[in-house]
Amino acid sequence: MPPPKNPRVQIMDTTLRDGEQTPDVAYTPAEKLQLARILLDEVKVDRIEIASTRVSKGEREAARRVTAWAKKKRWLPRIEMLGYCDGKTSVDWVAATGGRVMNLLVKGSEHHCRTQLGMDPEKHREAVAQTARFASRKRIKLNAYLEDWSNGVRDSFDYVFAMVRLLNQAGVERIYLADTLGVFAPDEVARYVGLMTSTWPDTVFEFHGHNDYGLANANCLAAVEAGAQGVHTSVNGMGERTGNTRLAEIVATLHDHSPYRTQVVEARLSSVSRLVETFSGKDVAANSPIVGRDVYTQTAGIHADGDAKGDLYASRLAPARFGGSRKYALGKLSGKASLDNNLKSLGITLAPENRDLVLARIIELGDKKVTVKVEDLPYIIADVLKTPEAQRVRILDYHVTVATGEAPRAEVTLAFKRRKAKAVGTGDGGYDALMTALRKAAKKLGIEVARLADYRVRIPPGGRTTALVETIITWRREARGKGETFTTLGVDPDQLAAAVVATEKMLNVLAHR
Repeated sequence: MPPPKNPRVQIMDTTLRDGEQTPDVAYTPAEKLQLARILLDEVKVDRIEIASTRVSKGEREAARRVTAWAKKKRWLPRIEMLGYCDGKTSVDWVAATGGRVMNLLVKGSEHHCRTQLGMDPEKHREAVAQTARFASRKRIKLNAYLEDWSNGVRDSFDYVFAMVRLLNQAGVERIYLADTLGVFAPDEVARYVGLMTSTWPDTVFEFHGHNDYGLANANCLAAVEAGAQGVHTSVNGMGERTGNTRLAEIVATLHDHSPYRTQVVEARLSSVSRLVETFSGKDVAANSPIVGRDVYTQTAGIHADGDAKGDLYASRLAPARFGGSRKYALGKLSGKASLDNNLKSLGITLAPENRDLVLARIIELGDKKVTVKVEDLPYIIADVLKTPEAQRVRILDYHVTVATGEAPRAEVTLAFKRRKAKAVGTGDGGYDALMTALRKAAKKLGIEVARLADYRVRIPPGGRTTALVETIITWRREARGKGETFTTLGVDPDQLAAAVVATEKMLNVLAHR
């Protein structure tokens, strides 16, 4: 492929508009503002789409907050909102929220125009032109979505031709080619995006893909190679049905498999993925490319051995590039190299014969489908080698009281290096009170306490009150100017007791480091 004349590809992220059309997802104004800040200021996407007009008071408030912040940064041209061919209504809505850019939703297929709108194409074009005139009077810049363009350009190019000619005459800055139903394959994208860019070489086209066949990423690559100057994304692929093109995947694909480049900061992709996961309540699959929790974890011992002998199983998708780190799973497939890497991360050295005993125990647990975390190693070592000193910090005693009409109260006794400390605390709940008391006791002993980032409880189905409760807590600590997260797990028939086990593990992880 010859080098492109312009290798720069624009990224317009629509997590806050199209991505919010994911079932059961709605962002608060505060969440939208925080995500907007991160996407533009840290991830450095080129533009974001934040709202649809005429939706709700909450949507209006969110748009106002984002535009007020963007105005101070002089970034209003980077903030876009979806509007409709409704004369003054959408234009006035955008203007009232402080916005300066509206993405006009235009029917990109004759079938949609006649069936959904009940209009002949000429009448729809008149409505588009009228809205464009109102936008010009309000000094609102226009882009335009060609909704269902993929079906429209395939079935009736004359219809698309007339609409694009009108949009160009109306001064629309960018035209968005929407594969609304995700029906195209890469060869079709290449053919029809190429038709658009060759017919109108001076028009800026961007591709808006959906992932119904799992082809959104490949389709975006084909669109760029065919002349599209930008692509639309959402974090974690949020959106209608199977969602939009995933931000992390298309950025990595363009950078590694084409001569095209974006300005996205790759190292921030994992953190924004986690934030959207938290705000949306939609979990990212552990094996999702780039941002999945398992994608930088080697499970087979032979892979860990190959990495130790020269990064034999590394690729350009290096974890540090995307803000992650290489990990080595511990289970029945583990080998000595996997264990050595995890022991090294904890600063623990074992004699070869002791290491073999610990590895045998890990494999035994793996056969029983027990997941062994790196944070569990000190406990396994203490159990196998009968060395209780590996458990340096202990929660000797705790007592939590929760009663109607009273603030939850907790008493905790900690032990560390033959010293003990006792403290009392209150909180919004039993575990919150426990953590308040724990921090006070830890401070007396000079022990670091990580900040809780996520708390999850899993109970086997069946509703038995005697069932084991598995509590998984994700912690965050700041070290050497860099934040890091790790997870601890506790199992017990009592939920609070399981949380205490996981919390004690956290203290020991930090103590060993």
